[in-house]
Amino acid sequence: MSHQNVLLLRLAGPLQSWGLTSRFGRRDTHSRPTKSGVIGLCAAALGLHREEPLGELAEVLFGVRADRPGTPLRDYHTVGGGKYPLRPRDLLTDHQRADKTTQHSAAEDMQVGPFGRSELAAWYGSPKYVTTDSTTGALISGEIRRNALITERWYLADATFLVGLEHPNRTLLNQIAHAVEHPKRLLWLGRKACPPSGDIALSIVPGTLREAFETHALLPETPSYENPPPAPTTKARPWAWFESPHPLPGIGPLSDQPVRFSADGGIHSLRWETRHRITIASHARGWDIIL
Repeated sequence: MSHQNVLLLRLAGPLQSWGLTSRFGRRDTHSRPTKSGVIGLCAAALGLHREEPLGELAEVLFGVRADRPGTPLRDYHTVGGGKYPLRPRDLLTDHQRADKTTQHSAAEDMQVGPFGRSELAAWYGSPKYVTTDSTTGALISGEIRRNALITERWYLADATFLVGLEHPNRTLLNQIAHAVEHPKRLLWLGRKACPPSGDIALSIVPGTLREAFETHALLPETPSYENPPPAPTTKARPWAWFESPHPLPGIGPLSDQPVRFSADGGIHSLRWETRHRITIASHARGWDIIL
């Protein structure tokens, strides 16, 4: 029987957002990190390409302990409408946009905007599906209306989670731990607007997810720069979720098991997990980390 090891990760920041059923008009967040989101973070740290097979990375058993669940936060957000600057990058990377710009605007119509960027007087921003207004001849979006759209975006504010990745291959866990502290790509907590703070990779310990969560104190809330670090908190009984390697009867599955990441949203399959209250042992290990 192979011995299991658990890599402990600290996911904390001003904002987090772990979507499960997000649509354009409403971007939700799960109450805790999703496996797809965490594996995506690890894949980015390792420098994997979107179409690259995940291999053993997707086979780890996933667990999360909610040391501080955070507060749901709703963001009022608008998209589209108005005039937008035409950047050189738009012409270099989007040949269709470049063709439409040269067809419908003369050189004298171009105005130099701030920071040296050019702006079309009648340009309406749209990432794709650009068409011509039959009345004015201006370039407009052909998919959404010209007026701004209102979207609803949800975040978790001031949350801290202890995430565990369980696998018998300790070398794999060491590679992940090194990568998240020396990432090859930018990391975020679910969305690009949510960067992580402080240390992410904490330690690799032998045992199962439950054993790891029970023998480690709650993550500290505030840094201690001059005074000794506070005594570890062990009396609280946080909720924790553990992935099951097999389907569980009577328990609904989650669709956040990553199969492949891609620009069009990727492919996910089902996985099962159980929820438990964790009693942290009195001899639990404390933390010496950068917050």
